[in-house]
Amino acid sequence: MSTLTPRQIVAELDKYIIGQEQAKRMVAVAVRNRWRRQRLDPALRDEIAPKNIILMGPTGVGKTEIARRLARLTGAPFIKVEATKYTEVGYVGRDVESMIRDLLDLGIKLVRDEENRRVRAQAESQAEERLLNLLLPGTGSEGSREATREKLRNLWRLGHLDDHEVEVEVKESAPQVDMFAMPGMEQFGSQMKSMMGRIMPPRSTRKRMKTRAAWNILIQQESEGLIDEDRIVEIARERVEQSGIVFIDELDKIATSGAQQRSSDVSREGVQRDLLPIVEGSTVNTKYGMVRTDHILFIAAGAFHFSKPSDLIPELQGRFPLRVELQPLGKDEFYRILTEPHNSLQKQYAALLSTEGVDLRFSPDGLEEVAAFAEETNTRTENIGARRLYTILEKILADISFDAPDCQGRHIVVDRAYVSAHLEDVKNDADLSRYVL
Repeated sequence: MSTLTPRQIVAELDKYIIGQEQAKRMVAVAVRNRWRRQRLDPALRDEIAPKNIILMGPTGVGKTEIARRLARLTGAPFIKVEATKYTEVGYVGRDVESMIRDLLDLGIKLVRDEENRRVRAQAESQAEERLLNLLLPGTGSEGSREATREKLRNLWRLGHLDDHEVEVEVKESAPQVDMFAMPGMEQFGSQMKSMMGRIMPPRSTRKRMKTRAAWNILIQQESEGLIDEDRIVEIARERVEQSGIVFIDELDKIATSGAQQRSSDVSREGVQRDLLPIVEGSTVNTKYGMVRTDHILFIAAGAFHFSKPSDLIPELQGRFPLRVELQPLGKDEFYRILTEPHNSLQKQYAALLSTEGVDLRFSPDGLEEVAAFAEETNTRTENIGARRLYTILEKILADISFDAPDCQGRHIVVDRAYVSAHLEDVKNDADLSRYVL
């Protein structure tokens, strides 16, 4: 669990997400509350439920980006799912409980990676000894063997033995058997796969390979021997239950109102009702055991263009007590997006073209022109937020990107005149801007 303070979390999010201060502060406090709760008396800890959040705002304003960056900061099990891929039980599609199973799978991978890093030094030491055994024939006196072994050790560490070949025993992957499970019976499919794996266990075979490839396989084998899988599952399950975060995107797509209800809909309301027990707190059966969802934090997001949170069934509304509206982006925000983030688009394009030997620079007035045109286009056509910058920059830099291999050593400055010249046809043709941008 991350020990970052809310102020530190917001500062990290500020490096990549412009504006939306209220949303960033709200998710930062929600994450910090997870850490605070762990320090309470167990009797009181179980009584404190997470405060689930709904992020509302048009597409391209940073809802999903906040979730992506939050996942990297927290260190907690985190999964992002789309509400539209779930259907109520009885229809073809995934049932909502599968999001918890996927979250547990990610939690196990997270803990296993941590354990691999913890035993890495010991695994490397043991793998080195096994590699030297493969490189050194079992002949000669003990003294000469030890001296030769140390010479080989030094040569290996210097990289002089990377092209040598050794014979390593590796496990062949068990044949993959795809099982089709009925909706709501995904666990049955997983159990059948496990049973087939026990019936046809992986076999071992000896393969010749370069020492560097053998070294990686030996480290993996030694790490597996040093790690307790049962302990990993137990830690992961506890971490998922106490600090897991589920980000449900496109929640507005399963909201219904009387005007929107269509007979062709695969019961959106049914999906909402299936979500209720998961969000409120229930026990989900997984192949690793039962997982409680009482203290998992749920963050939902949606554009809510044609619906509103009040179109959700009342019970589900009550499970998301915190709501924040993200504001549409304008010229000033677009300019900041192009200049301030550590991964700003101008830096990305400059880095891509530098691989071809082209020095690409953006002048401030050129970026201002791009920002102004992005705001104008979003106003005239569909408002797709910051994603509009992708389409505009691709249009502007299309010729440069195409000719880059033939322009090594060139210095190109994208200024206001350059931007205007490459967007002139789009500006003069409203229909073209609709289809091109």
